Amino acid sequence: MSFFAGLDTEAYDRKYTDRQLAGRMATYFRPYARSLVAVVVLLLIIAVSSALSPIIVARGVDLLGSDITWQSILLLCAAILFIGVLSWGANWGRRRLTARLIGDIILNIRTDAFQASMDHDLSFYDEFSSGRIVSRITSDTQEFGQTVTLVTDLISQIIEVVFLSIVLLTINVRLSLILFSILPVIFLVVLGFRKWARIVTRRGMRAMANVNAAIKETVSGIAVAKNFRQEASIFGEFDQANKQSYKVNVQRGFVLSMVFPVLNGLGGIGTAILVFLGGMSVIQGLVTVGVWYLFIQSLDYFFFPVLNLSAFWAQVQAGLSAAERTFGLIDAETKVVQTASLPSPQLKGEIVFDRLTFQYSQANEPVLDNFDLHIQPGENIALVGHTGAGKSSIARLIARFYEYQSGNLLIDGVNIRTLDLSSYRSQLGIVSQSPFLFSGTIGENICYACAQVDLKTIEEMAYSIGDGEWLESLPQGLDTQVGERGSRLSMGQRQIVSLLRVLAQQPAIFILDEATASIDPFTEWQIQQALGMILTGTTSILIAHRLSTVKAADRIIVLERGRIIEEGGHQYLLDRGGHYASLYNTYFRHQSLEYVEQSRKFAFSD
Repeated sequence: MSFFAGLDTEAYDRKYTDRQLAGRMATYFRPYARSLVAVVVLLLIIAVSSALSPIIVARGVDLLGSDITWQSILLLCAAILFIGVLSWGANWGRRRLTARLIGDIILNIRTDAFQASMDHDLSFYDEFSSGRIVSRITSDTQEFGQTVTLVTDLISQIIEVVFLSIVLLTINVRLSLILFSILPVIFLVVLGFRKWARIVTRRGMRAMANVNAAIKETVSGIAVAKNFRQEASIFGEFDQANKQSYKVNVQRGFVLSMVFPVLNGLGGIGTAILVFLGGMSVIQGLVTVGVWYLFIQSLDYFFFPVLNLSAFWAQVQAGLSAAERTFGLIDAETKVVQTASLPSPQLKGEIVFDRLTFQYSQANEPVLDNFDLHIQPGENIALVGHTGAGKSSIARLIARFYEYQSGNLLIDGVNIRTLDLSSYRSQLGIVSQSPFLFSGTIGENICYACAQVDLKTIEEMAYSIGDGEWLESLPQGLDTQVGERGSRLSMGQRQIVSLLRVLAQQPAIFILDEATASIDPFTEWQIQQALGMILTGTTSILIAHRLSTVKAADRIIVLERGRIIEEGGHQYLLDRGGHYASLYNTYFRHQSLEYVEQSRKFAFSD
């Protein structure tokens, strides 16, 4: 494994110039123009008061060589005290405003990044790690906020330098030009490190995203890891990602730490030059001792912003890289593109696949090729076939989770690409093969998308399933906590809650990817009850794994490699003795009552 393996850019990443990044950041600052103006005013007050301090001290040094009185000393002290209090007050106000401003901006950027991640189709999450996406929304936006704070400090110091430069030019042009001539050398050194620093910083952030991804995947699958005794293996994967992050960030530290010593050396050289030339000017009577002191003291003021910039260069580059990564997520194009946004009326549920071709990526063969299927309103169809036949793909396309390449998909005669997806999906009910429940109570999960349904109605629905025995077996009924991903409930109970969640929504189109897990007959009867309540009055697409579901369908669609090879009722397809009959004998026959009875007779005869 190479040193930088796994640190490549994501396919949706973009490279932004500094100007593009600045322009993009400005769009987030623009709504807070008044706060920005207040911060700038306070920065000017801080900069001017800080720059006045060495000037006043220099004037005091000159007074030491002349007649000095206690009144002048008192006046000098009062001026320095006033400037200190003014600077402190302005700095406190500036930091308070800046903290609020940055908080608001991070809130907006994080909201936009999260909204962008929610708008992406499922193919985006098939291709990219959710852990890395989380890292961009959380860690990267926080890093950007810290950088903005540093930049405001630097701006204050730069304003100080500008003000002080004007004063120095009015005092002595020759020494001012000598002082200014040192600055280009410093800036050239800093700019020389810029590109190198951006590269190593970007690598460091990608390495940290890999660590986040490894942690998220491990925590999500900890039960499976323990079941297969793979704790050591997953720790090894995390340890590898963690060590890679360590090595990359140490290398980043080495690169960035080179800047500060170099600039310190340049600062020492500059100070020596000014001490020598200023001292000669004092001897020649060209400047006073106070002015000489002022120029030597000013060198620190000129060097401090540059040294500060170099000291925090890592954070600045991290902030720019973080902004780049966050904007890359926000700007990533979704593959599911709507050509219009027509509000979806109350759907009848007619679905037409018209010569539709679909593949998950350009590198794969089409899952569906010139596929035709007409589902009547209110019809219940069961999709059966071997793995890879295209059953789940049909369901995902109806849900508009993926983009098809050619042909048409019509809902009630309207192209699905022209519908408002939020309005359309509000009339869609989906239960996946592995029912997902959110942390909370059973009642909250049932009411997940139907806040308008009252608790009494939910309770009546829950008790209509198996006379509510499944609910009464739980310690707190509807208030029972389901745990993370529903871990405190059995698979059967999770399926019942998922079906009730759809029932509460009262969809026009229902999609069920039936779970393959074995459950006891009583729980299956309860599930069939809930399923029967949903199927009444809906157009249903059932990816069936249970014989009871297949037999209850109005029409069975038999798929093979994305093509319909048989369709019809259960008995009709059995009598034909074709592909469905083969599937029945392989997958469904053992679930039939006749098979169970024959097995019992055979067992007793032995």
